[in-house]
Amino acid sequence: MSVIVSTSHLTKAFQGNEVVSDVSMSVSQGQIYGFLGPNGSGKTTVMKMLLNLVKPTWGEIEMFGEPLTQSSIEYLKRIGSIIEYPIFYDKLTALENLELHCAYMGFYNKKAIKEALELVHLTNVNHKSVRDFSLGMKQRLGIARAIITKPELLILDEPINGLDPSGMKDMRNIFSMLSKEYGMTLLISSHLLGEVEMIADTIGIIKNGRLIKEIPMDTIKGQNTDYVELKTPDYKKAAFILESKLQLRNFKVMDNSIIRIYENGIAQSDISKTLILNDVAIDSINKKTATLEEYFLTQIEGGENVG
Repeated sequence: MSVIVSTSHLTKAFQGNEVVSDVSMSVSQGQIYGFLGPNGSGKTTVMKMLLNLVKPTWGEIEMFGEPLTQSSIEYLKRIGSIIEYPIFYDKLTALENLELHCAYMGFYNKKAIKEALELVHLTNVNHKSVRDFSLGMKQRLGIARAIITKPELLILDEPINGLDPSGMKDMRNIFSMLSKEYGMTLLISSHLLGEVEMIADTIGIIKNGRLIKEIPMDTIKGQNTDYVELKTPDYKKAAFILESKLQLRNFKVMDNSIIRIYENGIAQSDISKTLILNDVAIDSINKKTATLEEYFLTQIEGGENVG
């Protein structure tokens, strides 16, 4: 599997302040790569550097196996993108905006315009100016514009921003289809971790401008074992009983009422029975599975730099 996007020690400083620091990331062909990080962590700046909208302070970028230079431009024909909020000619219709984009790209296929609008469920808007679109409609139009030329790579910065749950589901299906059926590579940033979890092949986590983890989703799912979550007002006594009566060691007190028990060899009913017999009140006890959100928070709170 060839590498479509590669950065090495990528760094960007504004007025001496590094907003991206020493980022080395790799996106393989056909992958959906989820790029995650808190607001202000450097995701958008990295994406802008990949598109040559912002020049690196130092470090190297390779796109489609070729080094990116300040004058590189031809490679952009192979990419579709949304960075921050999509901008349109507000007085024009969706169709007219896409026609202008295709003319700019040297792509003349009116059938493709219609297909892109249908794909993002933007039909029956032929006479409506974009200025009258909702945020979600503009986001759908931005995605239509990004995919209309069937690019090899999509770089999408918060592409489901402003969409309702139905719209998010539509976009998940579209992104998965583009990856599986068209072999497109997708680099997607998002703060909606549950959405990324359902479609991503690999995730990269960036914190304070540094890439702290790059890992396949399958590996995360393999690490995220089931656990029992116990909610009790008497967490100190509960922890003592778990250790002294049940000889459990692999558990963690999350806050002043929740304990997570990671032992595989103990039945949930045995935990409940032992706690009740020792006068420990139980508000709830349930079996759960760790999510990408929990993994992400663990990395952000204590992750180390990779490399």
